[in-house]
Amino acid sequence: MKADQASEETGPVSGDTADTGRRDFLRQSAGLATGATLISVAPVASAGFSPGFGAHVAGSDAPELSEVRVGFMPLTDCASVVVAAAEGFDRKHGIRIVLSRETSWASVRDKLLNSELDAAHVLYGLIYGLQMGIGGPKQDMNVLMTLNHNGQGISFARQMETLGAVDGASLARLVASRPAGSFTFAQTFPTGTHAMWLYYWLAANGIHPMRDVKSIVVPPPQMIAACRAGTMHGFCVGEPWNQQGIVDGVSFSVASSQDIWNDHPEKVLGTSAAWTEANPHAARALVAAVLDASRWIDAADANRRRAAELMAGAAFVNTAYEVIAGRMLGHYQDGRGRSWTDSLRLKFFDDGAVNFPWLSDGMWLLTQFRRWGLLGRDPDYLALARQVNRTDIYADAASAVGVGVPADALRSHRLADGAVWDGSDPARYAAGFAIHA
Repeated sequence: MKADQASEETGPVSGDTADTGRRDFLRQSAGLATGATLISVAPVASAGFSPGFGAHVAGSDAPELSEVRVGFMPLTDCASVVVAAAEGFDRKHGIRIVLSRETSWASVRDKLLNSELDAAHVLYGLIYGLQMGIGGPKQDMNVLMTLNHNGQGISFARQMETLGAVDGASLARLVASRPAGSFTFAQTFPTGTHAMWLYYWLAANGIHPMRDVKSIVVPPPQMIAACRAGTMHGFCVGEPWNQQGIVDGVSFSVASSQDIWNDHPEKVLGTSAAWTEANPHAARALVAAVLDASRWIDAADANRRRAAELMAGAAFVNTAYEVIAGRMLGHYQDGRGRSWTDSLRLKFFDDGAVNFPWLSDGMWLLTQFRRWGLLGRDPDYLALARQVNRTDIYADAASAVGVGVPADALRSHRLADGAVWDGSDPARYAAGFAIHA
């Protein structure tokens, strides 16, 4: 087993949540930080943007740092941080983003905690897990902005087709016909969004994700190799790895994350609260640079193609351009003969609706932690979200680049199982699921 899948708990747990099942679940979050690649990107002019134009004025509100170290995982949704550095949007705001390609979410976690990274393209749930002391040592954390909506997926290993499982309903029948734990599904981090999407989808199909099947952690870049090796029967991961599994003949797609919750929150620009406190102007400059990049990506499909070209390079995602560009442009296939165009494709900006750090998004993750027993009691959902999600810094950065901010920090959506989430009564929402820990 890889180091990132080691069975060893990290970080303290509070007495009210330290039951045996929870400890077993959290063992997945171990994994030591391994190698990373530091990437210093020289700005190029091909995006139609002139690096340095409109640079942030020096003075009392100038960035405290000239360089900001930003970690990322090789996934399509790292595009905005890559573009911000590669196309020179960072220089416009008086900083230089130094990118660090990481090998696992455990590596990102550890480097945020020990200050090897200033900020990161990171799983929303990883940040909230650290805030609560689950999935790692308890530490105050901040979400500076949301990086994307949509663009993740659930795939089955090819062998599942021969067993008759090609969607949620047929999987439920197959799982019910075998002893509990006969099938194994992978996600990328115990408190991460991929775990939450997988559990939500399984439960919506009548499958208990902690009793009926086994769950393991596999870092995104290793997912297809692990599936090929027979490690799991299915997985939830970000793009381009679902598409890569189809191209390699290893897996086929059964659901996209936007099927579960259209325009759901996904990766965020995360950091420690200590870093934000020490570097508020650098934090604002970083958000402004990534906001500019996000707006540029979503402005035209030609820009999305340019971003896909950048990310296909060896320094970033390191795969074929076509594997990234297809789903980034909304062109989907399931690996079983069906193709379609998804209007709810991966979004990076959407007039700023993507990027605002909605309090209700963070609160929703806490409800799922409660649902699955990671929290032993209901926290003060709204107070925690206000502490973690720095809407103040986001608003300052958004104002600097001409992006609007919503009047209400809560938003409402209906998920695939019919449940409506609007943040109004999180404790009741968390307790309202028929399938839970």
